[in-house]
Amino acid sequence: MSSADAAGFDDLWDALLPIGRDPASGGYHRLGWQSADLTCREWFTEQAGRRGMDLECDRNGNLWAWRNPAAAGGAVVTGSHLDSVPDGGAYDGALGVVSAFAALDALAERGATPECPVAVVAFAEEEGARFGVPCLGSRLLTGALRPAAARALRDAEGVSFDEAARGAGVDPHALGAEPDRVARIRAFVELHVEQGRGLVHTGHAVGIGRGIRPHGRWRLEFRGAADHAGTTALADRHDPMLGFAQAVLDVRHAAARHGVVATIGRVNVRPNATNVIPAAVTAFLDVRGGEEEVVRSVLAEVIGRAERHGARDHVQVELVEESWSPAVSFPADAVARLQVALGPVPVLACGAGHDAGALAAAGVSSAMLFVRNPSGVSHAPGEHADHADCLAGVAALADAIAALGA
Repeated sequence: MSSADAAGFDDLWDALLPIGRDPASGGYHRLGWQSADLTCREWFTEQAGRRGMDLECDRNGNLWAWRNPAAAGGAVVTGSHLDSVPDGGAYDGALGVVSAFAALDALAERGATPECPVAVVAFAEEEGARFGVPCLGSRLLTGALRPAAARALRDAEGVSFDEAARGAGVDPHALGAEPDRVARIRAFVELHVEQGRGLVHTGHAVGIGRGIRPHGRWRLEFRGAADHAGTTALADRHDPMLGFAQAVLDVRHAAARHGVVATIGRVNVRPNATNVIPAAVTAFLDVRGGEEEVVRSVLAEVIGRAERHGARDHVQVELVEESWSPAVSFPADAVARLQVALGPVPVLACGAGHDAGALAAAGVSSAMLFVRNPSGVSHAPGEHADHADCLAGVAALADAIAALGA
């Protein structure tokens, strides 16, 4: 990349970097449609304006910045998301949006911007960290999530999705699939920091995504009876914490046996008092694997054991599916075009969900680029990409946009 291209990336990155950063941990708190995320959306609006791009917020809260919007032909779209998990890393999502603007700048500098419509998109609530459903904006856009289901969501503080949407300037009653918008996309390419260390020993700064493994989120409910911690005999308790504790171990053991990854990373206890036996425990389970049937086998094993323990402890147990993302293979022709444009770079499978997966599942020709992460850490402050690798990612994305727009 030229020094001007590098300076352009740095200006974009430096302007976004402080937003939502916790000075104590170095992590980011950009939960969907809360204050920091809204400030990120203002940053997006400003960057679009600086480039003379047409800004649009669709009915589901996704932001679009258009270049050549009235041109003939299908659009080439690139981008990612700006929200984060609690105390997340700086690069997840944000690197893809910054790189999208920087790549278009680089193409404009060398007079190579495609003549077709081109857009940068920032999808809303990709992480699902606030309302529990990942890729919420892209799922609503493609019709994979019903508007009524979205409007029924509440965050951990009890704020409804309706309230949050209105606070972001989005009409919750206008939510829904936009088939004409989806059909307008000729190709979508998302750049993302690698969430692992697959590229570290390859000698390559950038890789191409082959597809996304199946994954889902479930809610495990353990319902017992609250009582006094000091006066209730052990034999008389209906303690949901016992089954929950056992389920944490069962999840880990089942995952190891079946060769998948599974995590209980969030727990709600009610009434959550030191001297009260809990009335209920809600645990949120994330399971990902290479094959859907294997993931389902893990679930069946975990819920079966939980129900048996519940019967022993006089506790009701229920498993509720919150979201499911089937396996996605990016179109072979899109992957091949990127390989021609970028040369012999590694092709990787991904265990994390992305908006590119939601679009691909809806029939959009989608692809992904990954930038090397030397730490291998993701969703935490240790997430990282070297500056030179970020610039290599911008150059690769520019080449990809040119190839897909040709």
